[in-house]
Amino acid sequence: MSDRRWWARLARLGIAALGVAALVTLPLQQFDDPGFSLGNFFSYFTILSNAVAVVVLLVGAIAAPTGAAWQWVRGATTTAMVITAIVYALLLSGIDVNLHIDWVNGVLHRVVPLYLLVDWAVFRPRRLPRRSWLSWLTVPLVYGVYTLIRGPIVNWYPYPFLDPRAQGYLEMTLSVVMVFAGMAALAGGVFWLGTRRAA
Repeated sequence: MSDRRWWARLARLGIAALGVAALVTLPLQQFDDPGFSLGNFFSYFTILSNAVAVVVLLVGAIAAPTGAAWQWVRGATTTAMVITAIVYALLLSGIDVNLHIDWVNGVLHRVVPLYLLVDWAVFRPRRLPRRSWLSWLTVPLVYGVYTLIRGPIVNWYPYPFLDPRAQGYLEMTLSVVMVFAGMAALAGGVFWLGTRRAA
């Protein structure tokens, strides 16, 4: 099915607008709060992945590219958003991740990820290298390296399983390996969902 249809473009545009609204609400409300850090805010995987998702949705709404490179970007972004939703649901839903407004939390952790997944499943890529899902894992891998480098410098970590201060580096490493294995399974699932008909 072609994603150049007007309703597909309009849906992408609407979800992108909702994502932008959710992303800017907290910084606007908390900017004068001494405890608020824009650097920390944009160091959450949720915020970064949603920001990229908004860009992908806007490009998809306006231009709707079909090239292989763009399909790779769509797949990587969808994978990141699925990771955002699943990791939050399983590991972080009862933990303070600096999203105190219910509708913002719902949009960033549920609505946008779900739409990206549906969009990927409905408008499947025409061609995609078989091992693309492996390269999509570079996104959370680079993020993890960035977090572990930045954490000791600012004495702050966005997520408990990436924080070695309380659990130690050995336990943190085991946690990260387990989470990353789950991410690999999710990446494989996203790839299958987008290429199942061609296979």
